[in-house]
Amino acid sequence: MIFWANLIQTLAVEGIQQGHPKTRMQVIATAIVYFKRFYARRSYKDVDPLLIACASVFLASKVEEHGLMSMSNLIKTVPNCLKKWPNLTYDASSKNSGLYDAEFILVEMLDCCLVVYHPYRPLTTMLQDIARDPTVKDVAPFEEQCWKVANDSLRSDCSLLYPPHIIAIASIIVGAELMNREKDIKMWLPELSVDFEKVYDCVNTIFAMYKTWKTFDEKEHVKPLFDKLPKINPGPTF
Repeated sequence: MIFWANLIQTLAVEGIQQGHPKTRMQVIATAIVYFKRFYARRSYKDVDPLLIACASVFLASKVEEHGLMSMSNLIKTVPNCLKKWPNLTYDASSKNSGLYDAEFILVEMLDCCLVVYHPYRPLTTMLQDIARDPTVKDVAPFEEQCWKVANDSLRSDCSLLYPPHIIAIASIIVGAELMNREKDIKMWLPELSVDFEKVYDCVNTIFAMYKTWKTFDEKEHVKPLFDKLPKINPGPTF
């Protein structure tokens, strides 16, 4: 999932048409969650994941009211995005006819439940609470680290397993540990009325993701998996 999340983010950023606003992180996050929910229920061998990745970005841009993206432009962007992984190739020309079928299949597999709740809003509120503590200094770098962890958590299964406020708390804890600033949240944590067992399960999931990410060689491991993707023509089928 680390590779696919990275690819979806690259696709969402580079797939925008000229003159369109920069893709918001919430659009990218929603697209990644759509993708993960789809393949939590289907196999990668059933439908070309690159088509579903494009459909996820396209659908997320509409749901998050970012502005309509061009589906054909997204699929044409895939080969350019894959330049980050030189050993991967993709023939986009044969996929155009399956683009809207992929979106339909995605919506159907999601049971038309397209609203995604992210940890960003509770994270903002919690960081504001922490910032009110006069003993906490140099808040900006700490907030930036927590936001980075929240975004990185999309590369794990957290969004499928835990509610947004749990992910937000876990992001703050992980951010504090990464910056050796546990003392800054020492007084704040006990005031929370949450299931701390779930919180620390989420923390462990994020740290496990970072460990995997650190040792994961995309050039070595992705190519064999990429070669096994379904060669579907003209479009995705069940």
